[in-house]
Amino acid sequence: MQLSARLTDGLLLIRVEESRIDAASAIAFKERMRHLTAEPAPRVILDMAEVAFLDSSGLGALVAVMKLLQPERRLELAGVTPMVAKVLTLTRMDRIFRILPPLDEAGPLPLAS
Repeated sequence: MQLSARLTDGLLLIRVEESRIDAASAIAFKERMRHLTAEPAPRVILDMAEVAFLDSSGLGALVAVMKLLQPERRLELAGVTPMVAKVLTLTRMDRIFRILPPLDEAGPLPLAS
């Protein structure tokens, strides 16, 4: 699972560099995220602009990462594609995750709430 990370001013920005988070990649995704989120940043944003497909295993991996960060930190999702947004909406996970606009369009990042 290809992920890149940048730590800036208390913000850990992780970019998914794959088109899918599914059963074939969910375990690798969770392990890589566990390693990357070991950095003590209060805010973690996952840039999902390249992710075109998310299945139930991928959704489970996102939830596992979210639980790994709690209670001190929250996983925020940015640049969610329409197909991934549909999965999040149908499962009502759009109420659990904070969804941000694509980072290249967002301008300054919104303040954490």
